[in-house]
This record gives sequence, C-alpha cells and structure tokens, in this order.
Amino acid sequence: MNDGFQQFLLALHVDDRFARLGQLLLDSTLETLYMTLVSTLFAYLLGIPLGIALTVTDKQGLRPCAPFYRILDVACNLLRSVPFIILLVVIIPFTRFLVGRSYGSTATIVPLVLSAAPFVGRMVESSLKEVDHGVVEAAESMGASLWQIIFKVLLPEARTSLLIGVTIAVGTILGYSAMAGAVGGGGLGDLAIQYGYHRYDTLIMMITLVLLVLIAQLLQTAGMKMALSLDRRKH
Repeated sequence: MNDGFQQFLLALHVDDRFARLGQLLLDSTLETLYMTLVSTLFAYLLGIPLGIALTVTDKQGLRPCAPFYRILDVACNLLRSVPFIILLVVIIPFTRFLVGRSYGSTATIVPLVLSAAPFVGRMVESSLKEVDHGVVEAAESMGASLWQIIFKVLLPEARTSLLIGVTIAVGTILGYSAMAGAVGGGGLGDLAIQYGYHRYDTLIMMITLVLLVLIAQLLQTAGMKMALSLDRRKH
C-alpha cells in the first residue's frame, strides 16, 4: 500500500513539474514574441525616417547635404559597432528612466530598439537606393515634389526589398532578445539561462532552443511569403 501511495505521489510530482514547465514555456514564448514584435515596430518607426534621410542627403541623393549625411552616417556606424550585450548594460540608467526598471521584457525593448534602429536605417537606405533612377527622374520631370517622390515612388517601388528587410530585422532582434536573458531580460533566453544553465536543466535548455528556432523560421517564412506576394516583378 505504501509503494502504491508513493508511486501516486511521484506521478503527481511529475505531472506538476510538467505543468509548471509548460506554463513557464508559454509565458516565456509570449514575452519573446512581445519583445521581438514591439521592438521591430519601434525600430522601423525610427529606422524608416533615418533610411530616407540617408538616401535623400547622400551625394547622389535628391537633396545632397554632405555634413548632415556624415553626422547620420557616423551615428549609425557607432551604434551598430557596439555589441548588444554591452549596449544593454551601458544604457541601464536610461532604460530605468524610461520604463521605471532595468529588467524584464518591457525594459529590454529599449536597448533592442536602440540597437536595431541603425541596422534598419541602413537596410532601408539600401532598399531605396535599389530603385531605378529612371523612375525617379521621370517623377522629377513631371514636377513631383520631394515628399511625393519619397512616398509615391521610392517607398512603393522598394516595398518588396523593404519587406525582406523586415524578416531579416525580426530574426536579428529575436536573437538579441534571447541574448538579453543573460541579464534578466525575460523571454525564452532568460528561461534558458536561469533554468537551463544555472540549474543544469538540459530539458529546458533544449526546448527553449527548439522554440527559438521555430519562431525564427515561422516569422521568416511569413515575411518572405508576404514580400513575394507583393513583388510586382512576379505579376
């Protein structure tokens, strides 16, 4: 009778462990998606104007301005050259000022955006510079203003390349969000560090790894399909 009761308690313990593990994984996955998608949104809100400004003020741009371009160019290069984990720690006071604390998923969004925005700006610049100059010159000859050329020519013509850039940015930000787990950033990275590494729980480590790969693949596949569906060259 005692053996049966002990086996019953053991089964309850195992079930309870898997229930807690499932809840932890669900919460961490939602946190990772929250950090990745929100950070991508804000990175593009900053990165698109930055990319447009870099394109327009370049020496071959619509409104060349070497001093302004040089300032933006240097700023982008400096921010991109700082490793994310170092940036995450260096701006802790700024993060705490903005969101009230320096740990957790919401706090991690701040360094994610600052790190990703210059990267996004460069990708937007590259996409816009791929637009056929003949199309731009035709719009200018028809009397289109600078803003009309930007919003009715450059951005629409570059939309496929821009969407492909989004998939690249999402994958990069997802990797950064996992890296933030080393300092309590929340999400699957934090779960892998706190439970998989510090507590030597190989099961959690492997599950979080698989989930991160699956999320990256799903987001990339969805982004590429959307980009291809909007590619004018396919129609």
